[in-house]
Amino acid sequence: MRLPDVRGTLTENRALADLTWLRVGGPADVLFQPADVDDLRDFLAALDPAVPVFPMGVGSNLIVRDGGVRGVVIRLGRGFNTIAAEGQSVIAGAAALDAHVARRAAEAGVDLTFLRTIPGSIGGAVRMNAGCYGSYVADVFQSARAVLRDGTLVTLGPDDLRFAYRSSHLADSAVLIEATLQGPAGDPDILAQRMKDQLAKRDETQPTKDRTAGSTFHNPVGHSSTGRSDDTNDLKAWKVIEDAGMRGATLGGAVMNTMHANFLTNAGGATAADLEDLGELVRKTVYDSLHITLEWEIMRVGERAPHDTTE
Repeated sequence: MRLPDVRGTLTENRALADLTWLRVGGPADVLFQPADVDDLRDFLAALDPAVPVFPMGVGSNLIVRDGGVRGVVIRLGRGFNTIAAEGQSVIAGAAALDAHVARRAAEAGVDLTFLRTIPGSIGGAVRMNAGCYGSYVADVFQSARAVLRDGTLVTLGPDDLRFAYRSSHLADSAVLIEATLQGPAGDPDILAQRMKDQLAKRDETQPTKDRTAGSTFHNPVGHSSTGRSDDTNDLKAWKVIEDAGMRGATLGGAVMNTMHANFLTNAGGATAADLEDLGELVRKTVYDSLHITLEWEIMRVGERAPHDTTE
């Protein structure tokens, strides 16, 4: 693969397991960490259009398969993680962590507290319309800037992203670089206490000390275009997994967590195949026993290892 000159860092055959929360997966053909927006734009404009590109965040909701990722993986770092408040708006670089954005917003009297317990970065949160406690990115989203596969820098509004439940219509190869969110006003001390309470509740109900990638499956119900739902009518993924007898199910080093059944966990020595295959076994068992189809929330990318022929 012929690679353009860059000012950032290009690493060939770069292992990705240490860049994901589940600590599994093979290498990327190339990992590109751009120095700045212009470096990213110039690289994509000069890169052979036939070479696939995958923008990667902090790997919090991701399984990289054991065979690795073909093409170029782009990971944003320093220079893409700034956070600034302007009135009721917060402008955050795509690499800024959700938790950091929530805290900085609260200090400025802006309520984005729902982001505090969502793992990952703002780029992933926008792409996936992340949500918690009944609030979603779609509720606070104003605009985003992204670099397209041909190097074009664009500004995107809500109509461009067309948010839906845990998803958006952002092109897979588009690299988000910044998002502007607008939240309601709030007292900084009250917002800080709310986030403290949210963290305590999360630690009581979720396996925060285990090696997971957040929620494994979507809740199996319909949602509005913004992601809102009527909780009284929702089925919960953890409940149907438990009802199907799959809480604590294991495969190799993978386990459906006993504390929260919708958390696929690397209990030690799991491969990406262990994790993905256990997830598929859970989906099959839930469907066979309850006639409910679970859809993956964790993104799975790359190729299976050559010796692994199961699908």
